[in-house]
Amino acid sequence: MPRLRRYARALLGDRAAADDLVQDTLERAWRRLAQWRAGSDLRAWLFSIMHNLRVDQLRQPSLSTQALDDGDEAPTRPTQSDQLELVDLEAALRQLPDEQRAVLLLVALEEMSYAEVAAALEIPLGTVMSRLSRGRERLRLIMEGRPLAANLRVVR
Repeated sequence: MPRLRRYARALLGDRAAADDLVQDTLERAWRRLAQWRAGSDLRAWLFSIMHNLRVDQLRQPSLSTQALDDGDEAPTRPTQSDQLELVDLEAALRQLPDEQRAVLLLVALEEMSYAEVAAALEIPLGTVMSRLSRGRERLRLIMEGRPLAANLRVVR
């Protein structure tokens, strides 16, 4: 449950919305427990349920994400400049497309393997790798304050 909550909070940025998403995930998992195959990865199954719920939420125009408020339990490091870097990183993550942010958070924050991420998000392994690569590059450019230019190549 802590991993689901951490991922939901990083994905949504709002503690209350993240808690709601985790609760909805666990409720759906409980109702559909018969669908889980014994011996398979329970964590990937739960992340898959959470991902699908989040996709459903995004289809509803009334729901939106918010930045972390001061009352949240964001990870902190000792110095003020480190705290500012954390705020900058959070803002940069919010600028990533949802697909790239989800893959990046599952790999970097939840330490899931590419195969586990592919199973959880129900996408091909190659898509995981390309979204991760594009997400890391875009995040790097944002953190460096460089413009996000389209990387188009001429193919003949």
